[in-house]
Amino acid sequence: MTGPADVGHHPAVRPAPAGADRASVVLLHGGNVASWMWEPQVEMLDDLDVLTPDLPGFGSRAAEVWVSLDATVDDLAARLAAVATGREVHVVGLSLGGMVALRLAARHPDLVASVLAAGAVVDGVHGLAGAFGRAQLRVWDRRWYWRAQAHAYRLPRDAHDVFVRTGMAIRRATMARIVGEMYDGSWPTGLDTSRTPVLAVAGTRDMGAARTAVATIARRLPEAVVRLAPGMHHQWSAEDPELFGEMIRTWVLDGVAHPALVPLPPERSAGAGR
Repeated sequence: MTGPADVGHHPAVRPAPAGADRASVVLLHGGNVASWMWEPQVEMLDDLDVLTPDLPGFGSRAAEVWVSLDATVDDLAARLAAVATGREVHVVGLSLGGMVALRLAARHPDLVASVLAAGAVVDGVHGLAGAFGRAQLRVWDRRWYWRAQAHAYRLPRDAHDVFVRTGMAIRRATMARIVGEMYDGSWPTGLDTSRTPVLAVAGTRDMGAARTAVATIARRLPEAVVRLAPGMHHQWSAEDPELFGEMIRTWVLDGVAHPALVPLPPERSAGAGR
């Protein structure tokens, strides 16, 4: 995995390959990174129309102010309406990106053909994990913190420098607003009635809040597909990029969960395919 030479020069849209007329796939990045995180999946999905936007406050848009999840979703909806006409739009998000994807389906259901949300903490982040997450804001501008995070997320060695560089470009105020909104819990109002097909996934070694969230999604969205990725942690798009990419393909093109994913235990309820 390699990053852009300079923050702000990563393309948001790759031209569609010849014959890529089945679907557009929008990949939404997590909260400590930017659109560069999807480079392995972009390469794997080279037969599809793939969009990798930076969210406000991140990457090429680091100088912009993050207002709220709803404002970010509406900004994204306007961009998608302008570039993705004539194709089904399947939205994939990890962590923060997963929360944005679910809220996009809730607020703009006519734009979204399906959602794949990995590690979306719809119940919030509480207890020690929540306290630790908030405490990280105190060292947000320290390079050693970002280097430690790169190791903690199990990022490939060649992604460490771009992770540190783009991470340090994220304003502390941006992350404070995101933490304040997400850590208290943020179920997307309207998702229950949007009728958008949803695949919700967490790693079996993901943070507890992410594993709890897939059970909440199963309960509140009985038609959703909910799965666990065996052995995976929170940033598993980098931990197993091949499986993550194949999961996207299987969901977008076939409408089912990848067979390597496993259902939740019966008592936690798993949804059916779309």
